[in-house]
Amino acid sequence: MKKIIIDVANDGEIKISAKGFLGPTCIKETQFLKDLLGVETSVQLVPAYSASAEENTKQYLPICG
Repeated sequence: MKKIIIDVANDGEIKISAKGFLGPTCIKETQFLKDLLGVETSVQLVPAYSASAEENTKQYLPICG
């Protein structure tokens, strides 16, 4: 399930988290929020950013006839 989570701290700092996205699609999907909210001060990428759909596809081989 894909989610975009927006956390607003008491001091006004806003953090955007994208869950369930693979590769750079998280950047594309959250861009509209960054455009609305203003200047981006930092980015922290998670391991899912480096993943692709091909890496997460599992292939199964028949073991016993």
